[in-house]
Amino acid sequence: MKTGGFSLIILLCLSTMLNVNAQDVSDSTKVKKYQAKAAATQFFGKEAFNESDKTTLRWLGMAGFFVNSRGTTFMIDPVLEGFDMPVLIDFPIKAKDVPSLDAVLITHADNDHFSLPTISKLKDVTRIYHSTVYVDSLIQNEGYNSLGHNIGDDFNIGNIKVTLTSADHAYQNATPGMSTRWFKNEDACGFWIETLDGAIWAPGDSRLLPEHLEYPIPDAILFDFSDSEWHFTLEGALKIASAYPNTPLLLNHWGSVDAPDFTPFNADPEKLKRLVTNPERVVVLAPGEGYTLKPLKKP
Repeated sequence: MKTGGFSLIILLCLSTMLNVNAQDVSDSTKVKKYQAKAAATQFFGKEAFNESDKTTLRWLGMAGFFVNSRGTTFMIDPVLEGFDMPVLIDFPIKAKDVPSLDAVLITHADNDHFSLPTISKLKDVTRIYHSTVYVDSLIQNEGYNSLGHNIGDDFNIGNIKVTLTSADHAYQNATPGMSTRWFKNEDACGFWIETLDGAIWAPGDSRLLPEHLEYPIPDAILFDFSDSEWHFTLEGALKIASAYPNTPLLLNHWGSVDAPDFTPFNADPEKLKRLVTNPERVVVLAPGEGYTLKPLKKP
């Protein structure tokens, strides 16, 4: 009886050990997928909107930027709240804390660029929204002050000139049933922004187009390098970087959304640095961190 009991205890112990070891082996084979994450957010407030003698760009996370160019303030594709996927970052300013904006520029209608929760809270402090004709119709449907433009059109924000650049991001047409609307390339755009301190190119989301390699040399590119077929892809991003070999590349569209299996959101700046010419010009900002625009020496 005692022997049987002892044997049972031994068997139970061995069984427990085997189960634990099996679990350990199972857990050891589970490899957590790596995703590059942005550095800790540098929060900013009303002081960032003050008059200035320079042009400062701040990454908002996602694909968004805030620009203060000598006191003229605008945001590009701001998403400051209400995104429908888990995020990895804290946004550097709340929409309700934005004191005023001369404009908001929207490249296209995807909700990681055109955030209705954000623009609805910015509407009372934003003088005007600018986008493509299609996105303008969506903004006007919300009752906000907005203007739509064609590719190649230009407009002014104070002493800043903005021109719409080409994009190819009509991915909806490639997926039957995604939309009842047939999307056109001109429904999305980039922005070429000429300030007193230099030119900023915000290409938006796009597949690589020949004209993307033929623009004048910008002084900064708001650089989307995600490896998605409806973005530049890594190969295309490297072609753009090579076409403008001295231009600072301010990275965006990475490190913000918890989506390691979704290529538009999971690029790694370190991989880009290993491949790009002049890697010291790859600018990896924390959300909210300021970058001072400086004109390049050009031939």
